Amino acid sequence: MGAPVKIVDLAKDLITLSGYIPDIDIPIKFTGLRPGEKLYEELLSAEDGKNATSHKKIFTASLKTIPKEQIDSYIKELLSLKHAEEIITTLQKIVPTYNPNRIEE
Repeated sequence: MGAPVKIVDLAKDLITLSGYIPDIDIPIKFTGLRPGEKLYEELLSAEDGKNATSHKKIFTASLKTIPKEQIDSYIKELLSLKHAEEIITTLQKIVPTYNPNRIEE
């Protein structure tokens, strides 16, 4: 994958490569995280479990599988619901690690 790159450095490079001067010709605006946006990405969660392979830097996940019939049942249940809170509660039953971003109205 390569070394991590700061987004601000990437933005400055793109502005410079386009022939402009960062923060003079084109301002860089920091807006913060938006609802649902992650600060970092997890490749494997603790719930997935990780198994070592013959290579010390490569792991595999032990993912749980759900039978197709059960998925169909969950989808039918979700389609029958009308209120956001009922849908969120049902999604949390299906995916216990689901943590919704609740936007206040």
